Amino acid sequence: MAPIIPASLSIPSMPSPGGITSSAASTGGLAFQSVLGDAISKVEKFQNDADNSVNKFLSGEGEELHKVALATQQADLSFQLFMQVRNKVVTAYNQVMQMQV
Repeated sequence: MAPIIPASLSIPSMPSPGGITSSAASTGGLAFQSVLGDAISKVEKFQNDADNSVNKFLSGEGEELHKVALATQQADLSFQLFMQVRNKVVTAYNQVMQMQV
């Protein structure tokens, strides 16, 4: 058998925690805020679409039942996914806040 040759790993140097500037932190904060805002607006759009679909079906405007069911399920699943992501973010925030410095 041939001997095992260890692979050389190149580990990039990490900046020190003091090296993070407030502008870099605020840019990350703005990006997070933007992503969160987009997710909320998409969930809200799915909910509004489902409500409109149900109202059209109930008023007899020609909306088909399977389209109503799909719209309501899509709204429900998007809300459940959003809530799971929110729970993970809250858990991560709580873990960071409990860290000893």
